[in-house]
Amino acid sequence: MSVLPALLLALQGCSGEPEATGDTGDTGGTGGTGGTDATDATGGTGGAPETSHPDLPEDVLTRLQALSPATLPEAPPDASNAYADRADAAALGQRMFFDPGFSGPLLDDDNDGAPETLGSQGEAGRVSCAGCHMGEADFLDQRSTKRQISLASGWTRRRTPSLLDMGHAGILTWDGRRDTAYNQAMGVIESPLEFNSSRLFVAQRVAKEYKDDYEAVFGPLPAALDDYEELAPEDAGCSEMPEDPLTERCPKDGHDDPDVIRVVVNVGKALGAYQRQLDCGQSRFDDWMHGDLDALNEQEQAGAVLFVQKGCDGCHSGAYMSDQKFYNLGVARLDSMFILPYEDPGAGPGLAGAKDDILNSRGEFSDGYDGRLDDIPEDTADLTGAFRTPGLRCIGRRPTFMHAGQLRSLEDVVLFFNRGGDNGGYLGTKDQRMVPLEMTQEEREQLVAFLRTLDGPGADSALLEPPAAD
Repeated sequence: MSVLPALLLALQGCSGEPEATGDTGDTGGTGGTGGTDATDATGGTGGAPETSHPDLPEDVLTRLQALSPATLPEAPPDASNAYADRADAAALGQRMFFDPGFSGPLLDDDNDGAPETLGSQGEAGRVSCAGCHMGEADFLDQRSTKRQISLASGWTRRRTPSLLDMGHAGILTWDGRRDTAYNQAMGVIESPLEFNSSRLFVAQRVAKEYKDDYEAVFGPLPAALDDYEELAPEDAGCSEMPEDPLTERCPKDGHDDPDVIRVVVNVGKALGAYQRQLDCGQSRFDDWMHGDLDALNEQEQAGAVLFVQKGCDGCHSGAYMSDQKFYNLGVARLDSMFILPYEDPGAGPGLAGAKDDILNSRGEFSDGYDGRLDDIPEDTADLTGAFRTPGLRCIGRRPTFMHAGQLRSLEDVVLFFNRGGDNGGYLGTKDQRMVPLEMTQEEREQLVAFLRTLDGPGADSALLEPPAAD
């Protein structure tokens, strides 16, 4: 089945250069950084497949081939984590990912024991990574009310991102605050809104529950752990919600002890090894690009042409459809009944914090440095209100969109980009390339239909739950 010739004739006047963008998250401009250029960050093209699409203009075909290599590339090496590709580290990380025992007490009174929560206020040991990154939901949060922000110990301020294809990113999180998997895990552990725990508590749980498996991967646990009084789960983190839970922490003894930090860093490295295995996989779009001309219907094929003709691949580039950079799209703030209005500064302070963090990929706890921080500018003020470009594979199954779930459907997302973003309600300056796309309703429907063809099978079923006990 071929693309509608009428659409191609209508698009012949397009230059083929990126215009605004056609994203479902963060795209649309310059000034961002991902530590690498777009090709490196997304795994390159991997060799364009030989396909026969006689109805596609040559420039359209070339750009679509760049999104669908003959074989989806594996995650690049992670220089910061010497254990990233070890099976024993990944198996340990998988156990830890599903273990709520690393967390302290739930603080927010919205934790009332209802199915949308992880327990009742004051209960400890209820939050695991899988509590918000649900394996059966592409490692997204399908549990919390409205599926915009997540309720763990408290309400987060951003949408839980999918972990599928995470191994292809050099800079992590919506604002780029974390540049390693172990650094990202440390932030979750210590946040009173997430695990509400502490470094010492996590290290002590490793010694108590994971000693043999940990030492088989990372070597002996430090004897210094015996010097600290054992923390009870109820005392693992904060006893009440801090006035500013986004910045305040409740550190315990051993917070600055390199031996304690090393154990928790290794927990993060094991988690990273597990998460690198989580992929969306090949989609119907790939089947179509690789020669199955019936894999997409006419509407979906027309949407694929629009995707490149409207410049969506300017930021959603490469095999995983993200340049891993940061842009201010003009996304209005999240107004939620659960939290006070929050003006999210995004990558401005986020990337600056990543550069200065002693736990980053240049620090003493990293196993090597690959330059992922080098492109961050000295002054990140221009990135205020900017957020990371998400990959688009498996986009059709996400419950909400943008960094705080402000948009509820793919149709809403396409409408947002079609109008050139919004004109207020956010910090910073909207990127100048966010201009109206002037798509008709039919074209918007075609683009949505194409985006839904990017869904793959998701992670292997064996990775969706804790590993079977030996």
